[in-house]
Amino acid sequence: MGEEVNETPIYANEKNPNNPNVEENGETVEGGVKYYTLEEIRTHNLSSDTWLIIHDKVYDITGFLEEHPGGEEVLLEQGGADATESFEDVGHSTDAREMLQQYFIGELHMDDRRQTNAKEEPVTNSGEFSSSWTTWLILAIAATAVGVMYRFYMIDHKSS
Repeated sequence: MGEEVNETPIYANEKNPNNPNVEENGETVEGGVKYYTLEEIRTHNLSSDTWLIIHDKVYDITGFLEEHPGGEEVLLEQGGADATESFEDVGHSTDAREMLQQYFIGELHMDDRRQTNAKEEPVTNSGEFSSSWTTWLILAIAATAVGVMYRFYMIDHKSS
């Protein structure tokens, strides 16, 4: 209720000529932002139709594939999926981030955002304590072994 499906996609200041399929998908809510489900985005993973998710925003980068300095293969590997980690790992420039805005077509649906974030951040507090405890134990054993070896070395050296 209160939501309407709009056949015309919302782009940052202009209509996206790169992909005619954009108009068939998505859901527009108040504020004019178009939301896409992860299922919808996954279907756009071809060289003729490539979408990426970066920081919960959806981009149709089909027209940019041949221009990408790292080659189109890098983008095609991430096509139809969340490329946030890969995008950040490369360390893109401010210019690249600004250029990305021209390919913006909408945002990831709220329901899919929760699923993505839950998968990325498993909580294991007991594992951290266990790991810390074992690290100290290994260090203590190693220090004891070095001390014992030094002691025997010094005794051997004095007796010769």
